[in-house]
Amino acid sequence: MTDGVAERSRPRDRILETAQDMFHKHGIKGVGVDAITEAAGTNKMTLYRHFESKDELIIECLRATAAKASRIWDEFEAQHPGDKLAQLHAWVHKASEMLSADCRGCDMANAAVELSETDHPARRVIKELKEAQREKLVALCRDAGIGQAELLADTLSLLLEGARVSMQSVGSEGPSAQFVRMAESLIASFRAR
Repeated sequence: MTDGVAERSRPRDRILETAQDMFHKHGIKGVGVDAITEAAGTNKMTLYRHFESKDELIIECLRATAAKASRIWDEFEAQHPGDKLAQLHAWVHKASEMLSADCRGCDMANAAVELSETDHPARRVIKELKEAQREKLVALCRDAGIGQAELLADTLSLLLEGARVSMQSVGSEGPSAQFVRMAESLIASFRAR
C-alpha cells in the first residue's frame, strides 16, 4: 500500500475527500467536477455514478464535515466526563485551536456565503446543520449551569464566526487572537449573573 489517498480508498470516498479538501481551499464555485475527478484519480462517469450532481456532492461534503465536528463533542465528554463547565471551556479552547490551525474558516459558513441562491439544495442542509450545532452549544451551556444558556451560546457562536472572518481578513495578529480571553470573559460574566 502507498500513502496516496487515490490508491488506498474507494472511488466514492476519494471523490468525497478530494472535493471536501478542494472546496475548503478554493471555494465551491472555484472548483469544477473535472478538477475534482482529476485530483481524485477517477473520471466524471464515476463521480456521477456516486453523486447525481455537483449539488449532491456539495451536500455530502457538508454532511461529512458536520459528522467530523460532531465527533469533537464526544471528545469533550470523554475528556471531562460529567463536567459540563469543563466541556464548555474545552469548546472554547478547541475553537481557538481550529482558528489557529486553519484560516479558511467554517465550511458551512463559507458555503452559505457562496451559495447565495435561497433555493439551493445545500442551503437547507447548512441551516439544519448549523441549527444542530447551536442546539448542542445551548444544551452544553444549560447543563453547565448558565441561566441564559441560549444567549450565551448565541454570543459565543457569533464571537467565533467573527473571529473566523477576522482571521481571514487580518490574520492571526488581529482581534481573533483575543478569542479565548473574550470567550472566557463571556462565560464568567454569564455565570456571575
